[in-house]
Amino acid sequence: MFKPSTYRLCALAAALALGASAAQAAPDAALKAAAEKAQSAVIESLHQMVLIESGSADLAGLAQMADLVEGRLKALGFATERHKTTAGAGADTVVGKIQGTGSKRFMLQAHMDTVYQKGILASQGYKVDGNRVYGPGIADDKGGIAVILHSLALLKDAGWKDYASITVLFNPDEEVGSIGSGELISKLADQNDVVLSCEPTAAKSIAKNEAVLLGASGATRIDMEVKGRTSHAGAAPELGRNALIELSHQILQTRDVYKSIPGVQLNWTTSQAGTVRNQIPDKALASADVRTSLPGAAEKLQVALQDMVNTKKLIPDTETSVKLLGGRPPYQGGAKAQALANKAKAIYLELDRQLDIVPMTGGATDAAFAARSDKAAVIESFGLAGWGYHARDEYIEVDSIVPRLYLMARMLMELAKP
Repeated sequence: MFKPSTYRLCALAAALALGASAAQAAPDAALKAAAEKAQSAVIESLHQMVLIESGSADLAGLAQMADLVEGRLKALGFATERHKTTAGAGADTVVGKIQGTGSKRFMLQAHMDTVYQKGILASQGYKVDGNRVYGPGIADDKGGIAVILHSLALLKDAGWKDYASITVLFNPDEEVGSIGSGELISKLADQNDVVLSCEPTAAKSIAKNEAVLLGASGATRIDMEVKGRTSHAGAAPELGRNALIELSHQILQTRDVYKSIPGVQLNWTTSQAGTVRNQIPDKALASADVRTSLPGAAEKLQVALQDMVNTKKLIPDTETSVKLLGGRPPYQGGAKAQALANKAKAIYLELDRQLDIVPMTGGATDAAFAARSDKAAVIESFGLAGWGYHARDEYIEVDSIVPRLYLMARMLMELAKP
């Protein structure tokens, strides 16, 4: 027989369990079944896209990708436009728009370019191995494109039109900083209420659960150039002013200067100097990858670097300049993105799956351009789960396809409600 206190504790536990189960909504059975049926079509779409090599400088491959996604958008009923990028290689950004019967305006975005050089398929081809499908750019970000196209197809087949408009943007230069499409992303995002960005989420070998992202570093570049004086390297080296040696000195002494500036990280990554072996070089150039988490941090870093190179020279009569090149701002989703993430987490629970909410990553994302003015609520990482981005043997996980399609479609349906 239960003691009264024990009975009350058990009753309370039962009530809590009942409340918890009530809070976890049942899945939309029709949508889940449609997502499961679409899995093979998603894999075929990935196959088609992977076989199109589309590095950021590959205009022919990017044109093929633009043709493919534009055709798919038109088949879904979207009116489409192409916008030539304003800088860089000059490829097209594809924008599609469709009108509905609701009140909310949505934008979905992913990128068509990859980091891989032309000819990569010869050494890293498309292949399926169990739960993994491999191919250059398959996760970053052709998986994101597939999620957008196929989730929209699910909603179209269901007759869902509870939106004022849906805008889809596929840009060709994300991997080089969206230097020619970033302003277009910002402009279109400001015309919408919600932006769902579709970079990948990490595979199970890296993270226990799939995730959405609320923040990412800004990314820019700093160049440091040294000007010296040429001379014969054998007969009169002392008459020269060796720009390579001065550059090496400046790289070493400036490598940790960022540590005194909040919200910024600096890593020198490339350098070049000289043209022939027997001449003292008069020019040398180094470039650094700069990541920021606070506005204005990169500009403060540039000032600190210039001050240091001006006051601490090794080779007399050399001149060192520091130049900051434009890039992405940091992405900070804030309270609006947190609300979207909470909704996404609840939707994943409908499938009995856990969804992590990642507050910040060191990577950069076009969500930063979309969120720059803070007019729209912006959230990142609605793409497929995968790994190997920017490396060998990039892959996606097949068992992430159904939940990611379900998540995207259910998010749009839920967010469209008054």
